[in-house]
Amino acid sequence: MPENATAPARAMRLGVAGPVGTGKSSLIATLCRALSGELRLGVITNDIYTDEDARFLRSAGVLDPERIRPVETGACPHTAIRDDVTANLLAAEDLEADFGPLDLVIIESGGDNLTATFSPALVDAQVFVLDVAGGGDVVRKGGPGIARADLLVINKTDLGEHVGVDVERMTREGLEARQGAPVVALSRHDEASVRLLTGWVRDTLAHYRTGEHTPVDPGPMAPHFHAGQDGEEPHPHAHTHGQDPTHAGQSA
Repeated sequence: MPENATAPARAMRLGVAGPVGTGKSSLIATLCRALSGELRLGVITNDIYTDEDARFLRSAGVLDPERIRPVETGACPHTAIRDDVTANLLAAEDLEADFGPLDLVIIESGGDNLTATFSPALVDAQVFVLDVAGGGDVVRKGGPGIARADLLVINKTDLGEHVGVDVERMTREGLEARQGAPVVALSRHDEASVRLLTGWVRDTLAHYRTGEHTPVDPGPMAPHFHAGQDGEEPHPHAHTHGQDPTHAGQSA
């Protein structure tokens, strides 16, 4: 009998989502550089009509180019990571058939808005990426990725002083919006922050390998902030929007 009969038979699939320009491809390149010596990796990118992100990663030399596969969605990026995940599932299965066994397949969404999240039928865990150049207030705008992805990354923190963003405050407000769920403030130039990111990936993979990991669906709505009135501080709350109110606002 196997040592762990419940251990999954395939690689863990990690989704990376977030708005356009937040540095998703750069984050994946950072992960590949840091982890390729110890983990067997594959990457799938999503673009609407091009393979731009795949070409960026291949040119960066972070993996064997054949381990980086593009998916052209032909429609809004969220359609291929949430509505009909067939193309991405097939790409992941092809990667494992060609290079397996793999430890981790990273799937990058095309740039989308704050509501875009992965279906749990596609990925086992998901990272949502914001960047300081998008403004310090964006983390307070809420959305399912910000509030309930397995990890929130606030990226390009080295630019904070140049764009007038208080990174510590943005990180703190991210933790508040997520009710304490993990947030990593990341700069690819800061080794300490890269270690936090890779440590989270290692820990998540170790839990996945136990066979006890259950993918969480961030859902279509999440807690969000409304500006306070009469000088009051902004406050977070959840609307049910037709959902079962007992599940509204749950944290990952």
